[in-house]
Amino acid sequence: MTSHEILGGKVNVYRRGGLTWHCSASIKGRQYRASTKETGLAQAKAFAEDWYLGLRGKRAAGLMKTEKTFAEAAKKFELEYAIITEGERSQKWVEGHSIRLRLHLIPFFGKMGLSEINAGTVQDYRVHRMTTSKTGKQPSRSTLHDEVGTLRQVLKTAIRHKWLSHLPDLSPPYKTQGKISHRPWFSPAEYKQLYEATRQNAKEPKNKHFRWEAEQLHDFVLFMGNTGLRPDEAKQLQHRDVTIVVDPDSRERILEIEVLGKRGIGWCKSMPGAVKPYERLRDRLKPVRGNGKSEDGELPAPTDLLFPGNYLKMFNNLLDAQHLKLDRDGKPRTAYSLRHTYICLRLMEGADVYAIAKNCRTSVEMIEKFYAAHIKTTLDASVINARKPRRANRDRKGNRAAAPPSFHGNEAPQPRRDTRTGVQTNRLPVRSARLAGRS
Repeated sequence: MTSHEILGGKVNVYRRGGLTWHCSASIKGRQYRASTKETGLAQAKAFAEDWYLGLRGKRAAGLMKTEKTFAEAAKKFELEYAIITEGERSQKWVEGHSIRLRLHLIPFFGKMGLSEINAGTVQDYRVHRMTTSKTGKQPSRSTLHDEVGTLRQVLKTAIRHKWLSHLPDLSPPYKTQGKISHRPWFSPAEYKQLYEATRQNAKEPKNKHFRWEAEQLHDFVLFMGNTGLRPDEAKQLQHRDVTIVVDPDSRERILEIEVLGKRGIGWCKSMPGAVKPYERLRDRLKPVRGNGKSEDGELPAPTDLLFPGNYLKMFNNLLDAQHLKLDRDGKPRTAYSLRHTYICLRLMEGADVYAIAKNCRTSVEMIEKFYAAHIKTTLDASVINARKPRRANRDRKGNRAAAPPSFHGNEAPQPRRDTRTGVQTNRLPVRSARLAGRS
């Protein structure tokens, strides 16, 4: 690399092998670099001198940024987050932060000083994302929520390193709470239609070469619908994690499952309907394929996965064939919808919300927000339509007042006591007798 110093060594003009010259200088302990875009040395030195004097002038006028930029804080965050959360966060989630920074956040905030990022600039970013989509489709609310979450993590990193004094308000204005909508699930009739279709596909697959996968898919649908596991939890499940036991209260056979998922290790107790599918999974011979042929192999080992294959393509094809891919709101159903179906069916049967949340390794708030809000059986009409009992009329002494006499039909008038003489009589007061005569 060829290098020359000017202005007493304050500015360095260098070339790294290309045709153009570059310049660098240090002001108040901060390094600045720029390209002169000149191929001649004399012209490059003249540009570097003007560039350096311009920097000194901006520094004296207070126009030069002396703080860390968002791009520098983002680089520090990516380095720390990947190391600190190793083994505690999904690799895809860590990569998601990097993707959001590279595609959206750094192009918008990268050159801003950290103190320039406030509630106004964040709102400008939301408007920018909603109006300048390259695909013509606006990002969803959850997408913007994730991007602002990554922005918050970067700013918290800057606060920890004392590059920023406080965290600005990043909450979205005008729309503090989104519309509560239900998760796509299968109604009881649709769920029955689905597992009958998978049963028929297992008996008569379109391609006999994939009979084992079709049988596995049928048991997968029944297993998921009776346990409520997440698809990633079922993907990691081994045979040694599942035990068939007899429930002491109901005297029915159920599965006790040790679940390893995004919430760590937890337990799940299945419905009795999950036992038969699991026994078929346990007793089904693994296929041995080679030279275009498929032969039966040995039984699964305790350390083998319950669902070693990938049945998503076959599952989606069956959903399309049965017209079950989209719900009435146009939301696509996936394997995750089987978990939503389990929770909704349990709520419809009157199960306790806290017990469901504990068994599904989630919170009561999530179940009440996304599931119980649209299940009609969670509403008790006898409680909603409760009425206060009517109070009886009382006189001044606190005794119940007698009901007024009825003169309809052929009913005889009740005897009454004369208040002056104390003699019981059947005569009516004059006004009452007139009214009785008119009726």
